[in-house]
Amino acid sequence: MPILNMVETINLALKQEMKKDKKMIVLGEDVGRNGGVFRTTDGLQKLFGEERVVDTPLSEIGIVGSAIGMAVNGLHPVAEIQFSGFLYSPFDQIISHAGRMRTRSKGRFSCPLVIRCPYGGGIRGLELHCESPEAILSHTPGIKVVVPSRPYDAKGLLISAIRDPDPVIFFEPMRIYRAIKEEVPEKEYTIPLGKASIVKEGTDLTVISWGAMMRYTQEALAKTDYKAEIIDLRTISPLDTETIVNSVKKTGRCLIVHEAAKTCGLAAEIIAQINERALLHLEAPVERVTGFDVPYPLYKLEGHYLPDEKRILRAVERVMKF
Repeated sequence: MPILNMVETINLALKQEMKKDKKMIVLGEDVGRNGGVFRTTDGLQKLFGEERVVDTPLSEIGIVGSAIGMAVNGLHPVAEIQFSGFLYSPFDQIISHAGRMRTRSKGRFSCPLVIRCPYGGGIRGLELHCESPEAILSHTPGIKVVVPSRPYDAKGLLISAIRDPDPVIFFEPMRIYRAIKEEVPEKEYTIPLGKASIVKEGTDLTVISWGAMMRYTQEALAKTDYKAEIIDLRTISPLDTETIVNSVKKTGRCLIVHEAAKTCGLAAEIIAQINERALLHLEAPVERVTGFDVPYPLYKLEGHYLPDEKRILRAVERVMKF
């Protein structure tokens, strides 16, 4: 079984699905000849030709708008947006058209579209390169939002996203693109969308995270004596509330870690769901460790912005000693 990083795993998933599905098209800026800014599409144009791996103009509005048109006309496009901050300009197409296509057409049309985006911080990128807009998109009905945290999950989730009949935003954490390697089966497999993963079982507290933050959260928790139950959401929307609530009912305590800004971040929704369904099981207020309510800073300050081991461990102590 090959040992792959996330870039290699995503490339393998795209290659296998393109071989299987002749209607699948990959499009985006530099995805063909250059193989993508992070080389996730490297070699695909040589294998499948310029008509199926399309280098587009520098226009995110054009990329997403064209992909929606392809999707409603029977193709299966996978559009790449080079950085998640560049996703803001085509929000109109995503929210007003892709997310509403099934409802607007009374089920006559679906929109089998995947939009892949390198996402999150920790790479010392420029402005609008390190955004975490998952909460904005999870607020949008009709859109699924997926964030893998490891290579194995990235392949299974991407294949499921490609085969889904509705639009999926697939956020790929840049910080761990090449930082994690693990065994990934060569044969195809799927991981269901909307199902969280219990990474580690525990009894003292529930810790929830996703994307790149999963790695750093696990490393921090390894330095405590508490038996934490660690949940990787994997899919942000639809949210696996059942797994979250069942875990909190068991442990009575909860901590949520994400790198997006705090106000109206996904942690707020998770806390609301816990309060609605498991309030009487809580032994302490739910804690959250997040980014700050400021624009993502330039690289000299990103270490202060991103949740780190010290902030996570302080939050663990607050929850456990309440």
